[in-house]
Amino acid sequence: MAFALHAPFEPTGDQPQAIAALLRGLEAKLPYQTLLGVTGSGKTFTDANVIQAYGKPTLLLSHNKTLAAQLYEEFSRFFPDAAVHYFVSYFDYYQPEAYIPQSDTYIQKDSNTNEELDRLRHQTTQAIHTRTDVVVIASVSAIYGIGSPENYQELAKPLSRGQEITQRQLIESLIDIQYERNDVDPVPGTFRIRGNEITILPPTGDVRIILRMEKNRIAEIAEKGLGFEDPETPKQRVVIFPGRFWVSPENEIIPALSKIEEELEEQLAVLTRQKKVLEADRLRQRTRADLALLRETGMCHGIENYSRHIDGREPGTPPFTLIDYFNYAYGEGSWLLLVDESHQTIPQIRGMERGDRARKDTLIEHGFRLPSARDNRPLTFDEFVERIGPTIFQSATPQEFEL
Repeated sequence: MAFALHAPFEPTGDQPQAIAALLRGLEAKLPYQTLLGVTGSGKTFTDANVIQAYGKPTLLLSHNKTLAAQLYEEFSRFFPDAAVHYFVSYFDYYQPEAYIPQSDTYIQKDSNTNEELDRLRHQTTQAIHTRTDVVVIASVSAIYGIGSPENYQELAKPLSRGQEITQRQLIESLIDIQYERNDVDPVPGTFRIRGNEITILPPTGDVRIILRMEKNRIAEIAEKGLGFEDPETPKQRVVIFPGRFWVSPENEIIPALSKIEEELEEQLAVLTRQKKVLEADRLRQRTRADLALLRETGMCHGIENYSRHIDGREPGTPPFTLIDYFNYAYGEGSWLLLVDESHQTIPQIRGMERGDRARKDTLIEHGFRLPSARDNRPLTFDEFVERIGPTIFQSATPQEFEL
């Protein structure tokens, strides 16, 4: 069974009827259903039974990190053999880039990232690409851009025991997918070289992958925990996923740089016609500095603001999100969405893009960003609805949309 439910109790009260009704609705391909249940009535256990019976990968959206963490703990106990993951914003503190024209105050993006949450996000996306027994508990971070799932999959590096590859080629391939060499203090997303041995720490941060080279081939592959005493487990084959979400093949980066340069010239002409000399000079310096970094390293501060060009998207099109990872891996309509506390989660989803747009418009008007930065944004509510499949809303006080 794809989802084997482990629980010391059986559904009681109204739960059996609710489970049966929801499953009938899923079998009848109803796009939406709403589960009405007061706090403490066992909606989570009802969900778990639906997931077990329906047997499809599942995304559960929650309106805050704390509740999402609680749900993650519960589903981890219900499905100990499945891939249950936690996907929320990896910022402990986040001050977005902004500009206040009235006081001529520029506020640079400032954030404090949580490395553990970042590792959990990478564990989530890798599980989606490699397993079908997946339950992801996510906040509305799921509607924000994280890069193309197709690039993420295509740039993953499969390595096999006996594979012919030189150490130099292997190192270059790791650098191409945004790994950094660190022989002193390895952290997730880095690799270390000692003689003929290369140790890779994937961004998931839960294992080390050890490659031993011999005469331009991979002689041994082993997986090892992070503890000093952890034993090695021999492997015939491993897949090294990219070190960061924002990655693109080299043959796509060069056209992206050209498009950024073209847009820069177009926007400089607009600002010049508007007699915004200071704004034009500011945009020129900032964008060209970013372009120089992108050419040399494939990364720059605020790279997500160029995501439309890097992903090859058309103007006005939405970014790739966790929802796109589900659709790419499993197919549209082939997974289940649960929206917890929908009376709060749905309004959150509705409002995210509008606030982001207002802030970006000000930055663009005053020469801090190119117009394409608008396309680094959350999904609109209509875009969200277009991308989801069978959905179950659940709340003690469902609002008009769910009803």
